[in-house]
Amino acid sequence: MKKNIVLNSAFLFCLTVVLFFACSKKSSDTSTQTPPPATNGNTVSISNFSFVSNALTVTAGTTVTWTNNDSAPHTVTADDNSFTSGNLSKGDTYSHKFTGTGTFNYHCNVHPMMTASVIVK
Repeated sequence: MKKNIVLNSAFLFCLTVVLFFACSKKSSDTSTQTPPPATNGNTVSISNFSFVSNALTVTAGTTVTWTNNDSAPHTVTADDNSFTSGNLSKGDTYSHKFTGTGTFNYHCNVHPMMTASVIVK
């Protein structure tokens, strides 16, 4: 009887260990993309080779700040060349104050497929 108690205890211990590791196992998702950081009303994140938000609406007089969260360099360049950041490395920021109203389209000179706009009311 003592042998049965020892075997049952060993079995329950092993089962508990297996269940613990099975429940605590991390997801097998190996994706390397991270979600972009949250933005507030006057910031744009450069993340995953895109501008987030790609259509930002602000009021005249607002300063917008872009932050490069990618490992690749990017620029923030107005389509009409009215403003440009130059090359931004990871962690670099660029700010521009929008004094007039209208839609200001911009892109990345390094990656021209990256486009967005600031709508100033």
